[in-house]
Amino acid sequence: MGTEAAQQSTSDNREEVSGAETAQQSALDEGAGRNDKVLKYGKTLRIMGSVVSHFERLCGEEKKKEEERHLRANDRAFNLSYNYANNAIKTSKYNIFTFLPLNLFEQFRRLANAYFLFLLILQLIPQVSSLSWFTTAVPLVVVLSITAVKDATDDISRHRCDNQVNNRKTDVLIDGQLKKEKWMNVQVGDIIKLENNEFVTADLLLLSSSEPLNLVYVETAELDGETNLKAKQSLTVTGELADNIDSLAAFSGEVRCEPPNNRLDKFKGTLSVNAQNYALDNEKLLLRGCTIRNTEWCYGLVIFGGPDTKLMQNSGKTVFKRTSIDHLMNILVLCIFGFLALMCAIMAIGNAVWEVQEGSVFTAFLPREPGIDAALSSFLSFWSYVIILNTVVPISLYVSVEFIRLGNSFFIDWDRKMYYPKNDTPAQARTTTLNEELGQIKYIFSDKTGTLTQNIMTFNKCSINGKAYGDLLDFSGLRVEITEKTERVDFSWNQLADPKFIFHDYSLMETVREGNPEAQAFFRLLALCHTVMPEEKKEGELHYQAQSPDEGALVTAARNFGFVFRSRTPETITVVEMGRQVIYELLAVLDFNNVRKRMSVIVRSPEGRITLYCKGADTIIYERLHPSCNKLMEVTTGHLNEYAGNGLRTLVLAYKNLEESCLEDWRQRHHEASIAMEGRDEKLDDLYEELEKDMILLGASAVEDKLQDGVPQTIEQLAKADIKIWVLTGDKQETAENIGYSCNMLREEMTDVFIVAANTAEGVKEELQNARRKMCPESADEPSVIKSHAGLFWLKKTETVNDEKVDRDYGLIINGHSLAFALQEDLRLELLRTACMCQTVICCRVTPLQKAQVVQLVKKYKQAVTLAIGDGANDVSMIKAANIGVGISGQEGMQAVLSSDYSFAQFRYLQRLLLVHGRWSYLRMCKFLQYFFYKNFTFTFVHFWYAFFCGFSAQTVYDEWFITMYNMVYTALPVLGLCLFDQDVNDRWSFQYPQLYTPGQLNQYFNKKAFVNCILHSTCSSIVLFFIPWAAMHDTVRDDGRDIADYQSFALLVQTCLLIVMYTQLCLDTYYWTTVNQFFVWGSMAAYFAITFTMYSNGIFLIFTSAFPFIGTARNSLSQPNVWLTIFLASLLCVLPVVAYRFILIQLRPTINDKVRHKTQKEALPAPAPRRPPARRISTRRSGYAFSHARGYGDLVVSQKFLLKQPMKRLALFTHTDSPMFKNQPQHFRAIAEEPGVTQSPH
Repeated sequence: MGTEAAQQSTSDNREEVSGAETAQQSALDEGAGRNDKVLKYGKTLRIMGSVVSHFERLCGEEKKKEEERHLRANDRAFNLSYNYANNAIKTSKYNIFTFLPLNLFEQFRRLANAYFLFLLILQLIPQVSSLSWFTTAVPLVVVLSITAVKDATDDISRHRCDNQVNNRKTDVLIDGQLKKEKWMNVQVGDIIKLENNEFVTADLLLLSSSEPLNLVYVETAELDGETNLKAKQSLTVTGELADNIDSLAAFSGEVRCEPPNNRLDKFKGTLSVNAQNYALDNEKLLLRGCTIRNTEWCYGLVIFGGPDTKLMQNSGKTVFKRTSIDHLMNILVLCIFGFLALMCAIMAIGNAVWEVQEGSVFTAFLPREPGIDAALSSFLSFWSYVIILNTVVPISLYVSVEFIRLGNSFFIDWDRKMYYPKNDTPAQARTTTLNEELGQIKYIFSDKTGTLTQNIMTFNKCSINGKAYGDLLDFSGLRVEITEKTERVDFSWNQLADPKFIFHDYSLMETVREGNPEAQAFFRLLALCHTVMPEEKKEGELHYQAQSPDEGALVTAARNFGFVFRSRTPETITVVEMGRQVIYELLAVLDFNNVRKRMSVIVRSPEGRITLYCKGADTIIYERLHPSCNKLMEVTTGHLNEYAGNGLRTLVLAYKNLEESCLEDWRQRHHEASIAMEGRDEKLDDLYEELEKDMILLGASAVEDKLQDGVPQTIEQLAKADIKIWVLTGDKQETAENIGYSCNMLREEMTDVFIVAANTAEGVKEELQNARRKMCPESADEPSVIKSHAGLFWLKKTETVNDEKVDRDYGLIINGHSLAFALQEDLRLELLRTACMCQTVICCRVTPLQKAQVVQLVKKYKQAVTLAIGDGANDVSMIKAANIGVGISGQEGMQAVLSSDYSFAQFRYLQRLLLVHGRWSYLRMCKFLQYFFYKNFTFTFVHFWYAFFCGFSAQTVYDEWFITMYNMVYTALPVLGLCLFDQDVNDRWSFQYPQLYTPGQLNQYFNKKAFVNCILHSTCSSIVLFFIPWAAMHDTVRDDGRDIADYQSFALLVQTCLLIVMYTQLCLDTYYWTTVNQFFVWGSMAAYFAITFTMYSNGIFLIFTSAFPFIGTARNSLSQPNVWLTIFLASLLCVLPVVAYRFILIQLRPTINDKVRHKTQKEALPAPAPRRPPARRISTRRSGYAFSHARGYGDLVVSQKFLLKQPMKRLALFTHTDSPMFKNQPQHFRAIAEEPGVTQSPH
């Protein structure tokens, strides 16, 4: 149960899984599904199977869970009988027939849309409606149409993506011939041919390849984020098939294996060939998502296709993401419905009472319709008031919200400060519904490779015999900052040099060329001590296949400095040393593993000298040095501390000369140990220890896994904003730990960094508990879980684990196998408690599904808004699981981008996305909702008060045209201007004070309390707006003595007061005025008066007599001074209390926003933060060299079965070469000033 149980996912839900497809030119977000296209082979059988499956679904029978996969090569009829999924993928939701009904069904599941449809039906009933039907129908149709067009556009894009992947071509062996077939037509059991640089079509059992020992080299960046190549090897029995089409067509092996699952590192099965069974494991499987590299061709047998592939099983489910404000609005809308029903019930009761007590008096000139008594009149008035008071939830709310989100999305797209000119990549808001959520992020889950780093390894510096190389000094001995314009070392003298290799310190090249023995021994060691596999398909064109990119970078450095690793056989290594070919006899490879943390080779030079070359972690090598190296070791340690302070990954190099007699006896014992059945590893380690002692120190190397520009500064800014960052990476622990220190996520001053690496559930539990108790000794043994109800109708049950207070800074690093146990039901809360106490959490060696599980764990028990950011297909499940998914268009393709909600090219843009755009979007949305509810509740409550004066007859207090245009015309543009352009402080102040972000995390600007305040404010304003005009107009006469206390004049006065107050309130809420804001406010006010005078004119009345009955009201009423005085008085009484309250609040309880805004008025605008390299720090901790997480190619290198093709005839010894494996790009630096007492280094 252990790891497998913890990583197991429900394979029977795979129909719902969606994921990401590997591609370079347009990699695509994939989803689960099946394609019904049928090939001619097995067509009848497949159609029958589909009919049976459909009949079973109709009968309610579910497909049984697959327990074992059984398939036969080259037998489609046999394989189709099992109804295995083909290789087609489907992410689209609709087709041309289902779009309209399904889309409308989804839209009417939104409570507000269903409510407005119900209102529209009510308005079509003459006895109920007192408003025209078009006042609801037009806005509803507009909203539904806008949403439908958006959904259709998105789904068309998904269809195109699906078709592009499904229609790719691959070679399939059919009827003894290789034929081009579309990916979607590939079936389980087919044999397909792949060539170099092709994407793996499906999960394949490797049969044979063009390489020695039937090896295939694959790049797995889409699966685990690693760009170093991995070797896969087929069985010998299938490898003998080679590329013989007849033999492959006759192959009829049967495979029995595990059912589809999400475990990337495990595969179990058997292959039966000629009555013989052969074990299958993960090393013989090529997974979809990989790319074939440095292999001419290979053949594979399809085991899993489409949604059954391990990549797709890991990709997670696609969920519809909604913001916390959306969820809150649903709850508030439900409360408003209840409040509306209460108001309508009061009106209905009032109508019944009035009809009984007063109604009989009016029947003489207002007779009731036949059959309508007081009770029925009361019932009808209830529904009439439902229509009249429906403006408490106007449909324009949802239209405005969509426009605001769309506008803020455009601002992200248009932001030049998030544009990356190097790749011509702008930031992109791929969804328009989540902008305000960007201002509420509490947890960020980040990938490492390609997200925090550039995924490029560079040989940066080295220390040889106590002298450091790599820095440039001027004549006064001060360090010179390296920039793109800094002159590079010219390697043209070495025609085998890699032209992409960049180094700036000429002194190192001069030292090597002068013949310095230590420098030459240093690079000779780098050229000999490794397990890199060379490939030279063209003369002088060297390609290195390294299990670790660091190792490849070091071999490339040796190559450029004149020690070119050219080729190897099981017994020899050929190196070109300063233009002279030297063949070393390879006597032994003492390979790396996680315990040894070092690697050695024993070679014999052509002169007969036997030497052991060793490289490894400094602490390991120092223990095995000769005492004569103590002084040199002190100097080298200083250099190592300096390199570690810059986040470089260091490695110490040493050698030892051996005697022939000593070696012969050792080799005999080594052979005996290597064939021992028990204790083999322990015996070999003891033998290695015998030789690896009393070594002579040569120096140290420093390799940089280049961080993206601005990563440490971005992480520092986000930490100040109280955002917690967790790194979830597929890399091994040491690599991730190095980057943690480089990014300043892990710091020397941290009290402790806990490492959880146990291999059992009990061990993991103990390590987590020990860490928690050390951080907080008084913490309870059992977590405190607060259970509550939330969501619509309060049906959703939530569980919350509160944060526990910790006084100091801690870090947590947990390995993937330990995380598998920690994510189990009984340990996950312990993991969550411990992790949330730490300032930094790094999870290593995690699978894509584990990334999603960690995100879901935090979402479930912290009730916090989460963001996941990554750049590869292995990040897709995490991106989909988080509230916000951000994709980086980087080295690993576009899979993460296509699954994301937002995308850009560099990690550093994340701080602008959150601290500027996210915070502004949240602030604007909260202001919008507060203002919108205020203006509509005020508008509606005036109706409520008027009902007591009109006999509860459902007469409207306003003109019908004013009701129609209030939200759509008069107040629409001003509020849009406010919510598109408003900002409390500008972007520079936002960066200067990241603490401004905190209120969004706490949801302080709009919540249930703020909503209640809106209602109270609206109630007070509506009382003033109704009763002040009523009192002023009661028994009032004009200047000429005529009566103006009529309904129409009163309606005009009330609606004019209402609009003036709304515009004034909006002006008070506006922090940042633009020309657009001014135009919208004054333009809307002018439009109101222009429209009012036009509609109340004689001409309109004569043309549309029944539609515009308010003839002459505007010119008669607004010409009276007492009307304007009433407007002024009502406005003053509504606005003055607000101004006074806000003034007192700022004086007594100022918020962080108030303080910063006050500061902006007194201080100059802060200068933009300079992009500078981090200050050099002296560290006692060295970044360990990142060997491969698995054993190297050591056993393969010395294997007697290792076969190499005949080497090519070399016409010229030196030729310019171009290595595609290690793209060393120019380093970007800016000049900096040396500070007293602080040394600074190149980035």
